[in-house]
Order: sequence, then C-alpha cells, then structure tokens
Amino acid sequence: MNLSKIKTYAVFALASALLVMSCKKDEEDDAGEEMVVYDPTPYVLNYPAHIPPPSIPEDNQLTVQGVRLGKMLFHEPLLSADGSQSCASCHDQTNAFSDTAQFSIGVNGLPGGRQAMAVMNMAWNTNGFFWDGRAPLLRDQSLLPIQDELEMDETLENVISKLSNSQAYKDQFTRAFGDSEINALRMSLAMEQFMNSIVSFDSKYDRYLAGIEQLTESEERGRQLYFTEFNPFFPDESGADCEHCHGGGNFENDEYMNNGLDAEGEFEDDGFYDVTGNEADRGKFKVTSLRNIALTPPYMHDGRFNTLEEVIEHYNEGIQSSASLDPALEATIETGLMLDDQDIQDLVAFLHTLTDINFTENPEYQAP
Repeated sequence: MNLSKIKTYAVFALASALLVMSCKKDEEDDAGEEMVVYDPTPYVLNYPAHIPPPSIPEDNQLTVQGVRLGKMLFHEPLLSADGSQSCASCHDQTNAFSDTAQFSIGVNGLPGGRQAMAVMNMAWNTNGFFWDGRAPLLRDQSLLPIQDELEMDETLENVISKLSNSQAYKDQFTRAFGDSEINALRMSLAMEQFMNSIVSFDSKYDRYLAGIEQLTESEERGRQLYFTEFNPFFPDESGADCEHCHGGGNFENDEYMNNGLDAEGEFEDDGFYDVTGNEADRGKFKVTSLRNIALTPPYMHDGRFNTLEEVIEHYNEGIQSSASLDPALEATIETGLMLDDQDIQDLVAFLHTLTDINFTENPEYQAP
C-alpha cells in the first residue's frame, strides 16, 4: 500500500471515529434533556367509601401535571408584590391550610378583613367561595388574593411577566396545557386543580367509621350530643344538634347562614348580603367544615372566639336575635341548648376526633 492510500484510509478512519463520537454525544444529550410535552395523565383523588363523590368541574378535570403546576403556584412568593408571600403563607398546611392569626398580615403590613379560611376538601363545595361567597368558582377565588391590596397586592400582569422569565414554569405550563403560554385563566385553573386535590379524610372519626378504631367514653358521648336534635320539651333527650348545619361527610352544608353572632342593627360585617343585596342575607356567612377544627383557631369570620369551648358556649347561651337568624337557632334562644360543662367537654372531645394529622404532613401538598 502506497503512502497516498495509507493517508486516505487514515482520514476516513478518523472521520468515522468523529462521526461515531458525535452521534454518541447527541444520544447522551437527548437522554439528559427531558422532552417537555403535554401530559394529560389523570390525577386520582383518593377518599374513603363513606364520602360521596366530589364535584370536579367538567372543564377542569384533575391531571397530574395540572395539580403539580397548581401546587407550584400555591407556594410561589412571586405572586405577591414584593416576593415575600405565597398563598401558603396564610394557608399553612400544619394548620389545615388556615392561619391561627385572627387576621392574616399582608405584604404591606396590614391585616386582612376576615379570618383565613381552611383550604381542604374544596372539591365537595359547589356554592361559592370566601366567607361571603363572592367567588362563584374556586378558580375565581384563586386570583383575588393576589390582587387584594390587604393581601398580596400584585397585578396579574406583573405575575405573568415574572413567571414568564422562568423556564421551569414555561415547561410546566406546557405539560399541563400543551404550550408554554402563561395567562391568568391557566393560572386559575391550575390552582383550582391543586386546591381540589387537597383532601382530608383520615381522622380518628373516619377510622372509627371504618371499624378500625374506637372512641373514648367522652368522645362517644360527644358524638351522640353532636348528632342528636335539640328538644326543649324533653331536656334529658335533647342534644346539641350540630349536624343541622355541620353534617354530611365534610361536616358542613355548603350554605350561607346567620348563626346569631350579632343582634339586629349591630352587624359590623354584612357578609353574604354584600354579594346578593338581599336583606334576608344580611349577616350570613359560609358554613365551614368542622374537619380539623381543632387546628384552625380562632373561629368565625372575624376570629372572635379563641377556643372550641367559647364557640359551644355561644351556641349554648349566646345566640343573638335578628331578622336573618337561622330559624333552628332562633328556636334555641329561650332555653339555650341546655348543655352543662360535661356536655361541652364531651363535644370538644368529639370535635378533636375530626383532626387528621396525616393530612397536615402529607408531602403531596408541600412546596415542590
């Protein structure tokens, strides 16, 4: 073989080697970079057999990637004007996604107007959101705290601009919605999905219903009082009648009611009336779930009661009369609920069985 052929073979061999190395590097690069594509894999919502199916909006069914995006946004401080607060700042998982302060403090150091509501089992609510029901859908609710000057005090335009600088968010919007466009509607849909994924049905009471745990004597007596109707004609058989408003699997009725906190003409907050303009709704507020109630003091829309004992004392002897007062509570004014100290202790003991500690530690809801 002459020198010319040897050079030709050497060049060919070197070129082949470089080509193989290049292809191998491309393969390695492809393997290291995740392909970002739309992923509609459904998110499976788990709940026990004694709980009815939830009401998930037909146009916003839960997906794994949608829930994940909503969780990112729920824990994202960029949603606030100064980057210091996220939704989770006032809705702390360890407090059942509520705030133990009477009024949460916003980015401007100012208190909010009402006590922060617990965020859990939202998929079992269909009758508006907030204490006064001003948000028809959960997606509507999700955007209002961002724009509230007492809360996060930010514009949606600024939030979208900030999130658009993040490749991680653009990728996650692609996985959830099919492309990287970030807009307010998509943000709201993702946060609606995440909040609808937050469920709490693993309390001692749930395990009692499943037959795998027993209630103490006090808890059982409290349970009976809770579910027994008020009866002024037979005091020995009368109960606290809590189920009238806080019934069903989620211990609420999804309604707006006046529970007798203030007498006629003494309302400092008109509640549902501010939304409907209907005089019959003055002083009415959303009936909240009593699940995890021991973790969510203070109580009522204005956080006026610090303990469960104070709450029960209100229903026992403190109901105030007004035109919009719920008729069932109006019927108790003359005699009160006739609960003694032991009754109150037993009711509190039962309410503590609604606490779901696993829920407060569930990594599915923690910051990503």
